[in-house]
Amino acid sequence: MQVTETLNEGLKRGYAITVPAGELETKVTEKLEEARKDFQMKGFRKGKAPAALMKKMFGKSVLGEAMQETIDQAMREHFESSGDRPALQPEVKMTNEDWQEGQDIEVSMTYEKLPQVPELALGDIALERLVVEVDDSALEEALANLAKSAQSFDDREDGAAAESGDQVVIDFKGSVDGELFEGGSAEDFPLVLGSASFIPGFEDQLVGAKVGEEREVKVAFPADYAAPNLAGKDASFAVTVKAVKSPKPAEIDEALATRFGLESLDELKTQIRARLGDEYTQAARQVTKRRLMDALDGLVSFDLPPSLVDIEASQIAHQLWHEEHHDHEGHDHGNIEPTDEHRKLAERRVRLGLLLAEIGNKAEVEVSEQELQRAVFEQARQYRGQERQFFEFVQKNPQALQQIRAPLFEEKVVDHIIGLANVTDKAVTKDDLEKEIEALDESAGTEASPAQA
Repeated sequence: MQVTETLNEGLKRGYAITVPAGELETKVTEKLEEARKDFQMKGFRKGKAPAALMKKMFGKSVLGEAMQETIDQAMREHFESSGDRPALQPEVKMTNEDWQEGQDIEVSMTYEKLPQVPELALGDIALERLVVEVDDSALEEALANLAKSAQSFDDREDGAAAESGDQVVIDFKGSVDGELFEGGSAEDFPLVLGSASFIPGFEDQLVGAKVGEEREVKVAFPADYAAPNLAGKDASFAVTVKAVKSPKPAEIDEALATRFGLESLDELKTQIRARLGDEYTQAARQVTKRRLMDALDGLVSFDLPPSLVDIEASQIAHQLWHEEHHDHEGHDHGNIEPTDEHRKLAERRVRLGLLLAEIGNKAEVEVSEQELQRAVFEQARQYRGQERQFFEFVQKNPQALQQIRAPLFEEKVVDHIIGLANVTDKAVTKDDLEKEIEALDESAGTEASPAQA
């Protein structure tokens, strides 16, 4: 077997592989002999079928297997000896397409190899970690929100007009083109105005309504409405208002704690304080992670596989296009060409992804089977009623499982780096932390590419 380099430009590599006909013939003979040991042919004892007859019967299929195995072996030997790691599956094709049995096999192989990632002194990275104390004002605000969520509604005085935030009890009948439609009618339905629980525009038209009043509410179903027979259609609802009620937040007392399954108000406060502390810690970690990514990005520079950057840039362009066109579903929008800004962002994500992967692999960071299964179950919850189909899809698609594993791996590598970095804590207010998070949201998408981590 002969391997000759044909391309060496940056990270791009090309090789011509020649497999001598005699080497292939030897492999075919070995495979036929192995198969003949257990082959039973009429007129011959087991394992005694003539070799020539075996070759006539199975030669073509065995030849195909032998060719593929020989080429695969040549590729493995090349990567083991060169140390190259392909960024994507190598492109392999026979160059002598009119090949006939008895001739040498000539194959071309091209790929982009992963770059050498420079080592970093992780202990020299300086990070500032934000720390927020759960003060009494934050606790009181959380308690007030909790009491509001447990609010009740009391009847307004006679003749009072409904306001946003009020609850109206209504009977309604919906029709499209003068015909009542299934699921469009109800009696004694409690609706909180401003809750956005009904079709856009429905609740607004009931503001100002009074008990006993009948109103015709006209709305248009969204184009992406779940029921295809109603999507995009104009509808009319005959509404009768039977009650108008104002919200009354629950009292912050022992009874409120009992409603949430706790024994005392003090216990409720303790639980809320712990929850807020966890929320602040998680939010602060997002800030720390972004600062770490910025620091890492400023410390390293190396060649990037163009194919990975192209794929990442296309994904970014596609994702941002859909975020800007909320009313457009599916992929029938033609090709979306990445901009220079998309490519710059893609380069950062690929570079950080490769760097985190290298750091994690050298530190032997691993995602345990239990952690992976837990993440699969978490994602399955998003497909209520179709959990089994989701599990089957993940089991049959290694790429889908890798997409779940990649962010877990990334988070563990980030924790590993933070554990080695020079980290100092800085006490800040909740408002300061919220401003930092808002800044992160405005620059979303600048972290590592999960596909590389």
